[in-house]
Amino acid sequence: MSTDEKTTADADSDGVHDPIAALATPYAQSAVAVIRASGARVIELIAPLFSRPEKLRDAPRYTIMHGRFQDRDGRTIDEVLVNVFRAPHSYTGEDSVEINSHGSLPVIERILETLYSSGFRPAEPGEFTLRAFLTGKLDLTRAEAVNEIIRARSDRARSLAMNRLGGSIERAIDSVKGRLVDILARVEIQLDYPEEDTGEVVIPPEVIDETIVRLESLVATYRIGRVYQEGVRVAIAGRTNAGKSSLFNLFVREDRSIVSDVPGTTRDYIEATTIIDGVPVRLFDTAGLRVSEDTIETEGVRRSESILGAADLVVYVVDGIEGVVADDERRVEQIADRVPCVVAWNKIDLVDARVCPAGYIGISAETGENVEALRAAIATRITPERGVADGRPVIDSVRQKDLIERALAALRETKVGVDAGVPVDAVALDLQEAIRALGEITGEVTTDDILDAMFSGFCVGK
Repeated sequence: MSTDEKTTADADSDGVHDPIAALATPYAQSAVAVIRASGARVIELIAPLFSRPEKLRDAPRYTIMHGRFQDRDGRTIDEVLVNVFRAPHSYTGEDSVEINSHGSLPVIERILETLYSSGFRPAEPGEFTLRAFLTGKLDLTRAEAVNEIIRARSDRARSLAMNRLGGSIERAIDSVKGRLVDILARVEIQLDYPEEDTGEVVIPPEVIDETIVRLESLVATYRIGRVYQEGVRVAIAGRTNAGKSSLFNLFVREDRSIVSDVPGTTRDYIEATTIIDGVPVRLFDTAGLRVSEDTIETEGVRRSESILGAADLVVYVVDGIEGVVADDERRVEQIADRVPCVVAWNKIDLVDARVCPAGYIGISAETGENVEALRAAIATRITPERGVADGRPVIDSVRQKDLIERALAALRETKVGVDAGVPVDAVALDLQEAIRALGEITGEVTTDDILDAMFSGFCVGK
């Protein structure tokens, strides 16, 4: 029995190929809904529920058929299009069917109820992608990329995830692991067959050094991946009436904050999400920083201070009419000691922009003048490695990061052993640990617990 056949047989005995079904589109009223089904006998099970059963049973792969979906008593539920995918030419690697119905919630519910009473069970979160992994259609890095594409909050995050889906991480890991496996194979031949005259086998230190550098470079990209996928927190701060709320509204392109000439109008922080140079940004408009006898305003200032402490970047707004006062200088210095800070000199539409201090960015939150320069300054500080090529592998999984770090720790121990002249059989143990960790990244080595934890974060229909 081949490895693929054994994997399939084991999967069948564990019920992995049970017929499953789930809604692949959002559960909401819409024009069209897609219900996905996959597993053993899926086409045979759906055929009696379709108005053209024999045509469906005989349909070749990639066929789209028009007809009616019926309940088990033959009553029509909806007019549908049915897509047929034959194994292994499907997303899951199994026979699969996609039912395209109208997006009425009662229609969706009736179709699912009919499927669940006809031999299907509800799919678990991520189960379709799990099956794609188990049938060898995807390695674990590509499977994770599927979820990352679904959850991408910016086009840049989508682009990086698409590179991972295309196998950029898998290729990088396999390349590194392949060299280590070659070294270990030569070592183990010498250990297992000492009578063979293979010459002295050594672990080349230069290969270990190069591998460490490559993995360090790869693990360093985790910060890039996280920034584009999870985003950053940017807080707008400053004294009362400096124009913070006007700037906030300008960035989010809607009137979210109340703008008033009365100082202290914003008494609590307001939050919105925007995109700056491909990075998702949680933008906070904070209460004006000043001492107040008003209990509510004082609480708002306290909360603002908390937001500033947790921000990745602070945009401090100075009232260009009043100019920089001692309180501004003190607060900018305090903020800059903790996080990156950009200072905006506001109201250049009302004052001479030439008096804007060096290092500040003159803007008008009222007219939008020079706000793009401020946006560019923010982008420079929040966008990591702006020159990263699209094809370069960038990781965005804490699981991958932890395993690369585990491999690095083992390789550093290997290097110590090689440099110290430790017997090659002892050093080989560290080399094996590095290879094992790299194998876990792609799923070559894995456990059910790891798979359960990973795929539980997926959508049900994926």
